[in-house]
Amino acid sequence: MAKKIKIRLRQKEDALDLPLPDYATDGASGMDMYADVKEDVAIDHGEIKLISAGIYISIPEGYEAEVRPRSGLALKHGITLVNTPGTIDSDYRGLVSLIVTNLGKETFVIKRGMRLAQMVIKEVIKAEFEVADELDTTKRFAGGFGHTGI
Repeated sequence: MAKKIKIRLRQKEDALDLPLPDYATDGASGMDMYADVKEDVAIDHGEIKLISAGIYISIPEGYEAEVRPRSGLALKHGITLVNTPGTIDSDYRGLVSLIVTNLGKETFVIKRGMRLAQMVIKEVIKAEFEVADELDTTKRFAGGFGHTGI
């Protein structure tokens, strides 16, 4: 069974008609987020637009929200988020918005209440760096950027 935490949420005054973020199925790890647009918003190929999700959230310290594209929109229409996954920190209290881009060939129209992204709540581990003269060696060592082939 998945761990559950409470997250306080406030809706924008003019977004009270939109559903709250929710899980589409019992096994879903991401909550659907809905487009808070007053009228249809067309996004042409290559364009980037900021789309409100119509919510403000209070994430407990020690957690973050990751905002990710929806796979169906990505596959069928080329709709994705520019900063994926986007991070909502525990101390952010502003309007949650989505940086949406269209990688598809056709203009895509965002309609009010459309499921546009998904939000996953994650625990945060804070790292502390220790300066060292040498790092431990591994089989891979410094190999990267396709060094193992295609």
